[in-house]
Amino acid sequence: MATCFIIGAAGKVGQKLTRQLSSKGHTVTALHRKAEQAEALQAAGATPMAGDIQKLSISALAELMTGHDVAVFTAGAGGAGIELTNAIDGEGLKLAVAAAEQAGVSRFMLVSAFPDAGRGQTPSQGFENYMRVKRLADAELVASKLEWVILRPGTLTDEAGTGRVHADLAIPYGEIPREDVAATLVGLIENPAIKYQIIELTKGEMQIDVALQRLQRV
Repeated sequence: MATCFIIGAAGKVGQKLTRQLSSKGHTVTALHRKAEQAEALQAAGATPMAGDIQKLSISALAELMTGHDVAVFTAGAGGAGIELTNAIDGEGLKLAVAAAEQAGVSRFMLVSAFPDAGRGQTPSQGFENYMRVKRLADAELVASKLEWVILRPGTLTDEAGTGRVHADLAIPYGEIPREDVAATLVGLIENPAIKYQIIELTKGEMQIDVALQRLQRV
């Protein structure tokens, strides 16, 4: 069983991930910003940990992360503006990577953005900035000393997960239920042979465990 530190645990993917990991016997520490989020995270099976990645120092976050096997970064500004996107999706990721290295947390999972998002539409300045920041965050993690995996899901939906996905190094764009994104992250955490890969993800016809087995590099 893995000990997991989730940044963004109170988000829509983060809550589902917390619940799924806990139900399978993994130990979860859930970083959250608001005091009122602690109760729901505890009910989902996690140990709530108060902290704001916009305010924590590298050493303070590293202290919280020490003793964990895997860090998952699924935090995001959620379209709340350029300044918050830069602070959370950009600088927050940099902070988390540096803290994980300092804390000796070797494995790091990042929920990123599918590069085809918004294609065929006239993007706003905020969306252009979001995609730029996500790309730079990916590069920051790739350049680190961590055993990383970057997951790029398609358009996120709240429909029930099916447990079936299309996951590969490059695939056509599409949608994916948040529940299946969380389940895929669980599968990645349980498959340490999958590392140093950028994986695109949409809904599909293949069971998640089978789809991930195809991506293992031993």
